[in-house]
Amino acid sequence: MGKAPRTWQGITYRSCQAGAPEVRRLFDFAGAPAPAPGPGELAWEAQADGRLVGGVLVERRGDFGFIHGPVVVEPPSEGGPMEVAAHLVAALLDEATGLKMTTLFTRPQGLDRVWVRSGFVPVPEAFLPDGLKGRAGTGLHAWRRPGSYTIAAPDAEGRGPRRRG
Repeated sequence: MGKAPRTWQGITYRSCQAGAPEVRRLFDFAGAPAPAPGPGELAWEAQADGRLVGGVLVERRGDFGFIHGPVVVEPPSEGGPMEVAAHLVAALLDEATGLKMTTLFTRPQGLDRVWVRSGFVPVPEAFLPDGLKGRAGTGLHAWRRPGSYTIAAPDAEGRGPRRRG
């Protein structure tokens, strides 16, 4: 399911335990918004020399999710913060694919290179499911699980997305 730890240039990426307390402390330290722990949450962390240097969280609502982060607080000497962020997102997408999640949404946060490289595309706010609306930030990107090429279109009556295609 994509949960096996990975190592790249001396940095270990691993799925976190339920509630991801260390990653949440990292988000607090960086002043980044994080969702309350919830059922089905996904979380990955990056460690270098035994220190937590990055993390990412996904708030789940059924087969949809909203990515918070990634947050990288101490760029390692190898790779830099963008590479750490890209590897966290790649690990997260592998897990989401294995769980057959349909769509992941995120705010760009100046990480457009990471999102585009990972297959995210800009989408209108109206595409967010009701349970994921109201998250901080502007702009919206979405990733679709390979093989599911349409994004939920907003309902004409404003009740949120409906599936098409």
